[in-house]
Amino acid sequence: MANNSSARKRIRQTEKRTVRNKARKSRVRSFLRKVEEAVKSGDKAAAQEAFRAAQPEMQRAATKGVLHANTVARRLSRLSARVKSVGA
Repeated sequence: MANNSSARKRIRQTEKRTVRNKARKSRVRSFLRKVEEAVKSGDKAAAQEAFRAAQPEMQRAATKGVLHANTVARRLSRLSARVKSVGA
């Protein structure tokens, strides 16, 4: 257990950050799920719209350090390819 004030503060900060990061990661997953559902339905317009909404959210997660930048780039690239292939 924390024995000094700085350690107690560090614990408080970590808890806040953990909650914030969980929320952000959950939000990213929700956006990704919407894109996947649109792709599965075969609606290209809906898939493109969902992808446009998901992109900044994923970039923000990378900027904030919730997801690694390369992970986000890879996922966006693969997602973009799937969206482009809809209806083709």
